[in-house]
Amino acid sequence: MHLTNRRWPYAAVVLRCCLLLTPLPLVAQTASSAAPALTQTQGLALANAKTCLGCHQVDSKRVGPSFRAVAQRHAEQQGSLEYLASAIQQGGRGRWGAVPMPAQPQVNQQDALQLAQWILTLR
Repeated sequence: MHLTNRRWPYAAVVLRCCLLLTPLPLVAQTASSAAPALTQTQGLALANAKTCLGCHQVDSKRVGPSFRAVAQRHAEQQGSLEYLASAIQQGGRGRWGAVPMPAQPQVNQQDALQLAQWILTLR
């Protein structure tokens, strides 16, 4: 675009306004997608360190569903990474039966995202 075009200053203002009005969840989704991927061994070790294996196993149901079943249910859903990370931290009830998943406050945001990303690779 030529700098002497009279519309150029307006385009810059519109662009700045659009950036300021971008909803925070969209910004968070973009940033969270950059969480480093874990190998299968690292993912299992992190799940063990955060006590996930007390209720979940990779291939079979324990108290909660298997990680593979979670991955298969959420594999193709848009926003599944952020959804699973939130479910890990905040817990939930009624998604997989009568037994609720308690909140996991010991799991920080980055670890929750890494766990969710690892779980989604298990499908």
